[in-house]
Amino acid sequence: MVGAASNPEQVAMNDKPVLDIEGLKARLLAHREELLQEAADTAGERETVELDQARVGRLSRMDAMQAQAMSVELQRRRELELRRIASALERIAEGEYGYCLTCGELIDPKRLEIEPTSSQCIGCASQSERER
Repeated sequence: MVGAASNPEQVAMNDKPVLDIEGLKARLLAHREELLQEAADTAGERETVELDQARVGRLSRMDAMQAQAMSVELQRRRELELRRIASALERIAEGEYGYCLTCGELIDPKRLEIEPTSSQCIGCASQSERER
């Protein structure tokens, strides 16, 4: 465990504000539920488009295929976000939340307030982006 605080519910950030881990955990759980509900609500949109020309015209089929492709991509993005949320919740459970997975330094609380699934400090995230 890289520099975990003695109280896993709060991580002191040098002279910066204390990180509200329980509040962020609640936000992560709520966001996870929203994503799961959206996935359930839109499941039918990802089903195979019917190709029966007698029932549906060519342009309508093309529109339906485009809508299906967009729905599939949205679901892929939801699943990615769900994995990020699961990872953040796991780090909270292990007392590792709030620490950069790359360098081990504390992640600025402002960064985590904006993006609670962040797993890297801004320096390491910027470096990762430059290396892509």
